[in-house]
Amino acid sequence: MQMSGIPFGTTDWSKVERTEHKGASGSAYWRTLQLGDVRVRMVEYTPGYVADHWCAKGHVLLCIEGELHTELEDGRKFTLTAGMSYQVADNAEPHRSFTEVGATLFIVD
Repeated sequence: MQMSGIPFGTTDWSKVERTEHKGASGSAYWRTLQLGDVRVRMVEYTPGYVADHWCAKGHVLLCIEGELHTELEDGRKFTLTAGMSYQVADNAEPHRSFTEVGATLFIVD
């Protein structure tokens, strides 16, 4: 990832527009900043959220609150709790996530 042309700035995430993205069940609420080629998001998954697709996009993801379960297409499964993160490259390992209790995530991709 090349991060260029991004001046120093601060973000009050409560003031960034919130958009809803429905899952197979539940919803994800995104607050998104596009900084050149870099997308930065604060994402809230409602309890019971299940992704409706396999994702091949690379991310660095930090679980801030709650618990997130992520399944890779090859069958491996991982659980993140607050303070844990994962990273995956573009087109490397398709993944999808779900949460029973809800989760708040900080994602850079």
